[in-house]
Amino acid sequence: MELILRYFPDLTPHQRDQFARLDELYRHWNAQINVISRQDIGRLYERHVLHSLGIAKVIGFRPGTRVLDVGTGGGFPGIPLAILFPEVEFHLVDSVGKKIKVVQAVAQALELVNARAEQVRAEQLRAHYDFVVSRAVVHLAPFYGWVRNKINKPYQHPLRNGLLCLKGGDLTEELREITALRLKYRVFELGSYFQEEFFGTKKVVYIPVG
Repeated sequence: MELILRYFPDLTPHQRDQFARLDELYRHWNAQINVISRQDIGRLYERHVLHSLGIAKVIGFRPGTRVLDVGTGGGFPGIPLAILFPEVEFHLVDSVGKKIKVVQAVAQALELVNARAEQVRAEQLRAHYDFVVSRAVVHLAPFYGWVRNKINKPYQHPLRNGLLCLKGGDLTEELREITALRLKYRVFELGSYFQEEFFGTKKVVYIPVG
């Protein structure tokens, strides 16, 4: 919890309480349904919560923004972002039902009225969003193909509406595929925002749509 406050010191008491409860909630549910690796559960705040909040270092979502979290798994990055941005609407989707069960339980326990979790594939969705977020789901090029038609065209942020994808490691091949599609992109190094060694190879890749 101290790690979150180091980088996000302006949290309200309610937000601090919500972030603090994540450890107990995820330990409880992870013992029943494995959504976080055993070796990572002890580093929940660094490797999952703070990692998710890396997107918030790239953009501050404005009230009323609609965000889709594709392949949310255990609720990352959607749950931490929903806590940080209570006036933003988050739709967390995953094709695996047991993972969505955990996300729904966590969101309910935290009383996150701005986060909705659903078992569905992104391709099946008919709604539209301002941004799509994800964490290491698939290669960027096919992912862009899945969600590009679900992005609203009018935008209200300094960054145009589009994709914000948490990635790690060598992205040379993925970015080459994006370039071949004649798409623009920007890469934000999370090591520029967070001092921990874990973030040395972590990035947010932003792809505008439209």
